[in-house]
Amino acid sequence: MPRSIKIQEKYITKVKHAVQRQGYARQKDLAEELGISLATVSHFLNGKPIDVINFDEICQRLGLDKEEIVDYTHIETNGNNSDLPNHNINTELEEAIDEVVHFPYVERPPVESIFRETITEPGALLRIKGAGLMGKSSLMAKMLPQFKNKGYRIALLNLHYADSSHFSNLDKFLQWFCVSVGRALNLPNRLADYWDEEFSTSKINCTAYFEEYLLGESDNPLILCLDEAQQIFPYTELAQEFLGLLRAWHEQAKTRPVWGKLRLVVAHSTEVYVPLKLNESPFTVGKSIQLPIFTVEQAHDLANHHGLKWELSEIKQLVDVVGGYPYLLGEAFSHLKMHKGLTLGQILQTAATESGIYRHHLRHYWNLIEKNADLAEALKKLVTAQDKVPLEPTQAYKLDSMGLVHLLGNEVEIGCNLYRQYFSYCFGLNH
Repeated sequence: MPRSIKIQEKYITKVKHAVQRQGYARQKDLAEELGISLATVSHFLNGKPIDVINFDEICQRLGLDKEEIVDYTHIETNGNNSDLPNHNINTELEEAIDEVVHFPYVERPPVESIFRETITEPGALLRIKGAGLMGKSSLMAKMLPQFKNKGYRIALLNLHYADSSHFSNLDKFLQWFCVSVGRALNLPNRLADYWDEEFSTSKINCTAYFEEYLLGESDNPLILCLDEAQQIFPYTELAQEFLGLLRAWHEQAKTRPVWGKLRLVVAHSTEVYVPLKLNESPFTVGKSIQLPIFTVEQAHDLANHHGLKWELSEIKQLVDVVGGYPYLLGEAFSHLKMHKGLTLGQILQTAATESGIYRHHLRHYWNLIEKNADLAEALKKLVTAQDKVPLEPTQAYKLDSMGLVHLLGNEVEIGCNLYRQYFSYCFGLNH
């Protein structure tokens, strides 16, 4: 019986479109719903072999005909799966660009200029905060190729690719971290040359690996992007040590030129709830970008990018329902562009229902919410409130990470009327 199979190369575009068609804004969303790793989903979508069981699960969820797309010239029956490739971190930038390329990019000044100016500074540390679907990946996919073309080395590392076992202790996590960054730079694993488990600490070993090998390998600056950094926040002790290490590297750039070559970008979707000493936190130094929702004018620009010549009054009508969320706006514009007979009124009439264009997106979040009683209770409180309300911090952070709410100081409000209407229906509040 085959153990690993892959899709035919000619169907790669088709299966990637199926992800969006089924309402998954990101590969991560599909992976979370299926309960499989992000790397497995990435392999599938990019024509790499994966376990046949996972292949079947993904096909079923995306509504794909397995027999049509499977590549029968590559069927691996080796019980060890020894040649099943590890995720090639070096492709993450290309995959990030590919995943967002069909969403036209709209600038949100001064976001882009802050990114550009900060990264050119030796030892830079740039923090990007934005809830789910606010465009963190789009921003990096837009900006990083500009630096790559100037000779910068790029390592884009998504912490979603780390297995839960990697978070079990600091030593294991830092080894995974070093190897992953090295792979992104097409450098072989040389942990054995630098990891002294008997007489040195993990942080010293990791620092030496970067200083003498990853940074020392080239005179060109290295942009290290840590995406989905919030994945480490629940592991308090590990997060404290790792984030403190990043801060120490940033500080070393002031006195040691080798560390000036490192430019850190840390992107996360929730507020930082890890207790950190002020002088050890990377979130109190460097530059910060908070991705805002689109203004009406920026939503108008996005409509123009889709070839829609709308009046501002029409844009405001849509924004009144879906807010300024780039993804929700883009979905409406895409549908109106593809379906010439469809009107904005028709979209808005069914937007918060199981027959509307957002049905898969909304159902995905409801599936996550109903599995967590605390989040369900918090969300129910929000959709019934007419104003912002206080929530327990962890609940607020998780809902914010999903992009369902806005944090306003110590209080929270529902993200948009679309979410209020849909989740009110799910809670049985609409009569």
